[in-house]
Amino acid sequence: MALQDVCKWQAPDTQGLSPHLSPAGGWAVPRGCDPQAFLQTHGPRLAHGTTTLAFRFRHGVIAAADTRSSCSNYVACPASRKVIPVHQHLVGTTSGTSADCATWYRVLQRELRLRALREGRLPSVASAAKLLSTMMSRYRGLDLCVATALCGWDRSGPALFYVYSDGTRLQGDIFSVGSGSPYAYGVLDRGYRYDMTTQEAYALARRAVAHATHRDAYSGGSVDLFHVRESGWEYVSRNDACVLYSELQKLPEPEKQEEKEASQAHPGPATPHGAGDGGELSVGCRPGDSGLPAETETL
Repeated sequence: MALQDVCKWQAPDTQGLSPHLSPAGGWAVPRGCDPQAFLQTHGPRLAHGTTTLAFRFRHGVIAAADTRSSCSNYVACPASRKVIPVHQHLVGTTSGTSADCATWYRVLQRELRLRALREGRLPSVASAAKLLSTMMSRYRGLDLCVATALCGWDRSGPALFYVYSDGTRLQGDIFSVGSGSPYAYGVLDRGYRYDMTTQEAYALARRAVAHATHRDAYSGGSVDLFHVRESGWEYVSRNDACVLYSELQKLPEPEKQEEKEASQAHPGPATPHGAGDGGELSVGCRPGDSGLPAETETL
């Protein structure tokens, strides 16, 4: 016999008005309205946001992203990972609908594994990007939302591709995707160099994501940093974005530091004591103060 029969428990009348909250997973809607139609008309607008970036340099490819997954004013997950490993030499950043990104990365992992078994070696980063864009382009117009940067190392060296769910595929050195990308691009365009050292690349990626999370309302949490080398990808660090931004504010700006070092290395010509730009006497000198005859001073 069921426990509810033993306790003589009866389910509450769901059709009548109830002062209690709606059950978990449900929405409270006016009586007599279809929930799906009501939410489509009056429901909250879900504005997704994130900050992801990737750039290629001499020692590999850097991928970085924030960790807060948000929809409008709701924080869905405060510590989600937005850089997904595909195989040993390939990772990808995720921006868009989380479910779509996770699903298509699983599909990509499966297809690349099958090709590796057939051909005896892993496909290049360009082949992986082309495969992903071709598969997703078939679903164009069906509200599929995936924007990713594929970061990898193959036989040609470090490679970086941007792929969008409508089939767009671009190759480049710097990509930033998400609502915080304009702020991240501002930092990247100012500090990026292909011949950076590894530590300079780490600092640039952290600084770009930290500044973006400070300005973008939909980005935040922590800063995840990945580095794809010839030996494979490496999970470098996770730093709290707020603490990282506070620490960056205490550091001197790169341009001011470079100007200071340049002025110390190449000092300007010495100015004669008591003379200005044109070799004239200083403003405070008066006739008779320099020890010269008054007639000479007047001339």
